[in-house]
Amino acid sequence: MKYLDVEIRPMTDSDLPQVMEIENTSFLHPWKEKDFHYEMHENPVSNVWVIEYSNASLGLKTIVGFVDYWVTFDSGTICQIAVHPDIRRSGVGSELMDEVIKDAKIKKIRTLTLEVRESNEKAIKFYQKYGFNISHVKPSYYSNGENALYMILEVN
Repeated sequence: MKYLDVEIRPMTDSDLPQVMEIENTSFLHPWKEKDFHYEMHENPVSNVWVIEYSNASLGLKTIVGFVDYWVTFDSGTICQIAVHPDIRRSGVGSELMDEVIKDAKIKKIRTLTLEVRESNEKAIKFYQKYGFNISHVKPSYYSNGENALYMILEVN
C-alpha cells in the first residue's frame, strides 16, 4: 500500500509559508518572501521547485524541501537547496539534486556550480557525493566574513 506520494514541481505563491519555514531554519541569512517572489515571477533564468509529500486519502500535503537553480546558456548555478530540518538525511535532498541533474542534462547544461560555506561539512560531503569538486575559495564571501567554497560539477 502506498502511503505518500512525492512530487517535485514548480514553486507557487501558496507554497511560500512552508518554504519560508524551511528557509528560516536552514540559513544564517535567510531570504525574504520578496526574494522568492522575484525568483518565481521575474527572474527569467530561475528554476524554483519544491518537493511535496502528500497523502490523498488524508488530504495532507507538506512541502519538505526546495531548490532554486539558474540556467544561463550551457551552465547552471544552484542558488539554494534546503530540506526541512526534521527530515534531513532521509533522501529528500538527494531527490532534489537528482532532479536538478536530470533537468540539466535535458537542457544540455555542461556545468553546475554552487557556493557553500567553508564550515558546512555536511553540505560539502553531500555535493562531493554527486561529483562536485572544489574549484577555489572565495574569501570573505558571506556577510559574516566566512569563506565560500566554489564547487563545480561537469554534467555528462
